[in-house]
Order: sequence, then C-alpha cells, then structure tokens
Amino acid sequence: MRDDLPEIMVGGVVLAAALGFIIYAGQAAGIGRSSDSYALKASFRSIEGIDVGTDLRLAGVNIGKVTGLTLNAETYRADTVVSVAHGIEIPDDSALVVSSEGLLGGNYMEIVPGGSPFYLSDGDAISDTQGAISLISLLMKFVSGQGND
Repeated sequence: MRDDLPEIMVGGVVLAAALGFIIYAGQAAGIGRSSDSYALKASFRSIEGIDVGTDLRLAGVNIGKVTGLTLNAETYRADTVVSVAHGIEIPDDSALVVSSEGLLGGNYMEIVPGGSPFYLSDGDAISDTQGAISLISLLMKFVSGQGND
C-alpha cells in the first residue's frame, strides 16, 4: 500500500488537471452558460472573412459574437445573427459593419451606434449594414487607374 501512494497522488493530480482543462474549455466555448445575451439579425451583400464565433465589438470592446450565417437563396445576401450581451442597449438606427484589424489582421463585426432614443430588442433586424471591403479589388483599381475620377 505504501508503494502505491505516490502513484495514487500523481494520478489524482493528473485527474484534477484534466478536469480543470475540461471546465476551462467549456467556459471558453460557452457550454452550460445561461442565456445572457440577445440576438439581432442583419443582411449583408458580402461578409467575407466572418465566421460563426467572430467577435462583435462596440467602441473596440467585445460585446458579443456572430452566432449564425446563412445564404438567403432569394436575395443572394448573407443573413447573419449576432448575439449581444444583456445590459448593452443598441439604438435602433445603428449600423453593423464588417471591419478589419489591419492589413494582416482578421475581420470582426462592429456596431456603429446611432442616436435614436429607441433600442433594438431580441430578434430585431439591423437594416444599415456595410459588408467587407476587398483589399485586392481596391489595389487593382488603384494600380489600373480606375480610382482616379
């Protein structure tokens, strides 16, 4: 029995560490989290660089995530669902924009707040959207001289 004690202690530490990693992964993925957010919908012409799980920011602060992306077969637009943390009120004339972190950075969704005294609620749609701007097409226009109007 005394010979087994170190092995039992090491096994207990390994199990505790594994359980800690499982709990951390569950919290990071949002598993088991109560509904502490509300959903907003939007439709984009181009949502290049955005996936489910992409950050939603307001004034540079992460306030939610993209939770759904589908192609609307009738309008050929990308229908998007974002979740916003409860307690953050978004004016109903706000815009939802695909922004870039820089030339080599990834894209994220940004809310540009409006000035309306009325706020969006769960399930409402944001009508003012701006999709992704293709850096390659901008460079091609610049190189070919089409941007000089």
